[in-house]
Amino acid sequence: MRIAVLAPVFACVASATGAQAASPAEEKCVLLNAVTIAPGAIGLPTGGARVTAAQFVPAAGAGAGLVGEHCKVSGAIRPLDPAAPEIRFAVALPSDWNGKTLMLGGGGFDGLVPNVAGQQTVGPADRPPPVSRGYAVFGGDSGHQGTNAAVAFPNVDGSFAMNDEALANYAADALKKTRDAAMQIIVRRYERTPVRNYYAGGSNGGREGFVVLARWPQDYDGAIVAYPYWSAVVNAMGFGRMARAIAAPGAYPNAAKQGLLFNAVMSACDGLDGVKDGLISNPGACRFDIGTLRCAGGADTGDGCLSDPQIAAIRTIESPVSFKFPLGSGETAFQGWPVLSGADLRGAQQLGTTPPVSPPTATQSITAIFWDQLIRYAVARDPAVNSLAVDPENPGVWQQRLSYVEGMLDVPSPEFFAFQAHGGKLLVVHGLADAVVTPRSTVLWWNRLHERMGAPTVRQFARFYTVPGYGHGAGGLSAFMAAWDSLPALDGWVDGGKVPGAQVVADTNAATKGRTRPLCEYPSWPKYAGSGDVNQAGSFACVTD
Repeated sequence: MRIAVLAPVFACVASATGAQAASPAEEKCVLLNAVTIAPGAIGLPTGGARVTAAQFVPAAGAGAGLVGEHCKVSGAIRPLDPAAPEIRFAVALPSDWNGKTLMLGGGGFDGLVPNVAGQQTVGPADRPPPVSRGYAVFGGDSGHQGTNAAVAFPNVDGSFAMNDEALANYAADALKKTRDAAMQIIVRRYERTPVRNYYAGGSNGGREGFVVLARWPQDYDGAIVAYPYWSAVVNAMGFGRMARAIAAPGAYPNAAKQGLLFNAVMSACDGLDGVKDGLISNPGACRFDIGTLRCAGGADTGDGCLSDPQIAAIRTIESPVSFKFPLGSGETAFQGWPVLSGADLRGAQQLGTTPPVSPPTATQSITAIFWDQLIRYAVARDPAVNSLAVDPENPGVWQQRLSYVEGMLDVPSPEFFAFQAHGGKLLVVHGLADAVVTPRSTVLWWNRLHERMGAPTVRQFARFYTVPGYGHGAGGLSAFMAAWDSLPALDGWVDGGKVPGAQVVADTNAATKGRTRPLCEYPSWPKYAGSGDVNQAGSFACVTD
């Protein structure tokens, strides 16, 4: 896509902050209100785009909370189908621009415009957000607006998937359309093209990161991908399997039993990394036997044990499954979640507070809601369908459509030769205690990347880190809430050729805030050295034994 730099025409504009004369940055911001973008300036078919608002934002805050002076531009991209929703997006344009851009990904079913003045996924706790560091930051809602109050969370509203264009936008197309529209605005504001373009996202935003690097590798110089939902439908089939298992009579473990399980696993495996610190850093060595929690006789006798149906359900959640029918991307299996080696099932994202039902309630798990929305709107396209009656291992009449949707949404086996040849760099991070997007899927993806491209080539452009005790971002329960200053690491590798050295990740949980650990490259993990402060990364070494 060629970007035309249009000659600016600046006029004296009244200040939005008072009677004082507007600064040049404020004048340029106000003039962006008049911007429209022709369909031909966007690399995929659209009805064109327009700026819906441009607001000058003075600097505010200090330290890590500083939000630098910038212009926030909101825009909308028109669909081709009159019945499809528009794509809404935002761009934060810092007055002191470093010549670089950062696109932010979404999460779940998206439906929300990211906070472009906020921190990136797994960003540092002690540094300002990217816009305050000079990056022009942008992101979109993936082509629909989450509005269904019945699902409690806008980003698990799947009703948009009844429309073909909206589903295609969510799958991939909105990413390119948003990037191209945002780039037009960035060039209009600064009168030059960026020198570097980066991407950062987690969960579905991680899937989106893999999509853009595979499909539009020339658009990006680097990416930060966290807990990627790359096998979205396959992982959602795991959600369906989980939902059906805990919806069985007597199978749902209440919050007390969920805590009982987590504490028992922690007690058995916490010390395997050399120190009892509330983290299972070496989950591969954890061999917890859930049978030790069985109620006498197998019947439910209270919160101090698990009944046979509850044990069966948890074993289903933990175990892998092979599918006996073809999926569109070629995937054949789901790996299960590490709930017997440190992942916590408590919380809204994991098991919620009530068993799943269809249609869903706000108190059941978000994972079960996601499966429900996928089946009713993307697969069956019938809101009356009972999602719990659809067996992901044997979907019956929905098999062909489920396979088709999986082929649309899931990223195929990794192939980043063009991105690597372009000079792109990739940082991937996943928590080992993630009970939403299983870390086992990212390990599978990483191993496939090596098989496909070869270890020497992968080493030239990619790193994969794991974080013990880290759940699914801000929404998942985490014994260790990761904060990592990843953007300078990526930028230094891309722009300065500085290969990432030893990285440190900090914990932002209230009770353990400030402790640090080495950020270990997979398959290594942080082992306590035997002496030193257990809250400091320097007391640990990344090992593979």
